[in-house]
Amino acid sequence: TAQGLTSPRSNPGDPTVSPLQEDNHSYYVSRVFGPGEAQRKGLWVDMAAANGSQVKIHGILSNTHRQASRIILSFDFPFYGHLLRQVTIATGGFIFVGDVIHRMLTATQYIAPLMANFNPSYSRNSTVQYLDNGTVFVVQWDKVYLQGKEDMGSFTFQAALHSTGRIVFGYKEIPVPVLQISATQHPVKAGLSDAFMVLNPSPDVPESRRRTIYEYHRVELDTSRISSLSAVEFTPLPTCLQHQSCETCVTSELTFNCSWCHVLQRCSSGFDRYREEWLSYGCGQSDEKTCEDLAEGSHYSAPPDSSLSPLSEGVPSSTASLFIDSLTTEDDTKLNQFAGAEGMGSSLPSKTAPIPTGTIVGIVLAVLLVAGIILAGIYISSHPTSNAALFFIERRPHRWPAMKFRNHTHHATYAEVEAASQEKEGFVEAEQC
Repeated sequence: TAQGLTSPRSNPGDPTVSPLQEDNHSYYVSRVFGPGEAQRKGLWVDMAAANGSQVKIHGILSNTHRQASRIILSFDFPFYGHLLRQVTIATGGFIFVGDVIHRMLTATQYIAPLMANFNPSYSRNSTVQYLDNGTVFVVQWDKVYLQGKEDMGSFTFQAALHSTGRIVFGYKEIPVPVLQISATQHPVKAGLSDAFMVLNPSPDVPESRRRTIYEYHRVELDTSRISSLSAVEFTPLPTCLQHQSCETCVTSELTFNCSWCHVLQRCSSGFDRYREEWLSYGCGQSDEKTCEDLAEGSHYSAPPDSSLSPLSEGVPSSTASLFIDSLTTEDDTKLNQFAGAEGMGSSLPSKTAPIPTGTIVGIVLAVLLVAGIILAGIYISSHPTSNAALFFIERRPHRWPAMKFRNHTHHATYAEVEAASQEKEGFVEAEQC
């Protein structure tokens, strides 16, 4: 995933300063600053000294465990070349930057200064606070404790997202080495990750679609270098998406293989959040290199319901090997207006032999019954707090497991809360293992 090229750089004249570690990750250059390095002091954002009207303590996140809340930014934040206006703060020491909230936020599309099983509700002094002054957005996990390991002490750290795309992780209080934090109940990692999403027909419900997320790049920090009074700075590198014309795109000297799509008027390597659209319009398939040739061959128009078969053939095995999650929601059925008609057309019986009326009525009733059960199951699973869901839960046989969040070694479930709400309820997706 991350392609690290380590090139330590010394700091002459100061024997107390450790060598600066600089890594090139294709999309970002990361620099780790130790406690003794002067540059580190200028990277920490003092929330206490900031404008009081700009600093907000999130009341719900500061008093709950495994919750996440969406925040609207006051500026466009560039992340892997994409401009974001919305992020999701999680109590577990990370920021989710995906468009679709799903139950495994910890898997991909995150900015994680220190992802772990933090529980801000343990102490009255624990808070999750954030600041937005128009040029930088800062989230600070202040005096938070690890769930079940409160004796390790409190952690204080922050992530700063600058309008230039620069990302800074600051660590004020790390009481124990990060390598000692258990990942049994919650993943423990630090770094960046992004992914692209595709919509595929669901094998279980043909009329709907499922979202499949593929991680195309990840930056993993060496957690042994995270300590109190340390910092990490990520400087974004140019990407294909920054080019606004065909000429600058095809002549780009970036390490990426940039291609210009005349239909979309977009420059891309084919591996970003727009990948599904890129493949749908047949972009990047032409061998012609001149912009005139690309413009002449730009009459291709794919149907909106493209099967995206090039995806499985064009994605390297190291990229497509991470299958994150399949989510089918009520809204997904509105995205596919063609699969239903195609499926019905292919399943119609032959007209060469008449079918008895009783058989047709039986088939229709059976289909309606199955459809009703499926719709009821989808509704209950997506509305676990509804009266219908509670009715079935209360009357389930004792051998049935209750609908609840489960702890996994690699994926931790989160619930989303509304920023303006004072309750802990919100988006809850029950997982059935």
